Amino acid sequence: MTLSVESLGLAYGDRTVLRDVSFTLERGTFLSVLGPNGAGKTTLFRCILGILPGYTGRVLADGTDIRDLSRRQMARRIAYIPQIHRPTFGYTVLDTVLMGAAHQIGTFSRPGREQIACARAAMDRLGIGGMAERNFARLSGGEQQLVLVARAIAQQADILVMDEPTSALDYGNQLRVLEQVRALADEGYAVLLSTHDPQHALRFADRLLAICDGGTAALGRPEDVLTAELIRRLYAVEVDFAETAAGRVMVPRLPGNG
Repeated sequence: MTLSVESLGLAYGDRTVLRDVSFTLERGTFLSVLGPNGAGKTTLFRCILGILPGYTGRVLADGTDIRDLSRRQMARRIAYIPQIHRPTFGYTVLDTVLMGAAHQIGTFSRPGREQIACARAAMDRLGIGGMAERNFARLSGGEQQLVLVARAIAQQADILVMDEPTSALDYGNQLRVLEQVRALADEGYAVLLSTHDPQHALRFADRLLAICDGGTAALGRPEDVLTAELIRRLYAVEVDFAETAAGRVMVPRLPGNG
């Protein structure tokens, strides 16, 4: 499954939110999206998901324009993993993961053995199989995010779209979630993930898309395009890069040290 974004643009009246954004996401690739607040990252994702249909350009899923797909057809191709949220109802973890299979069953039908087995397999893959009967709302942030990833796996879509999934997580849970997402890309999923932390792109992503003022500021391998100049443009801060045994790391310049 390939996701292609071609010359994507969106405006609200005289205000341009996205302009001429293009990229291709192949199977087995982890593409990280960087950009400051208000740069257009979430708008880009909403266009890809079909939530904002009034854009110019095209979004193609394996060559098919997503505007020609029904909701069920979209669900078979693209799964969305949102930031963690506090649900109103006390669903169990298993019930939450089974929601990913909703497009596979009728409106008034219940999940069958196949859907339940798929949901449990997704939970086991992420190491949360023992949480099946726990209340989703009472899990930690990191556990909740892994449940949402399991829900996306149970959806059986090849493209995973993740909008800042680690923004509310502590450092340890950020790494645990990103390690699992990296593993999914290695298994053949196409992953599109936005983050506020450039180090995440350096450590886990295959490719990087940087967005600034609604347009593409950089696109390529993180080690090639993530530079001090790009960070200055995106975030108006000064950084240096250092090579370590664990790879390249970004170090912010503190006042008096630069």
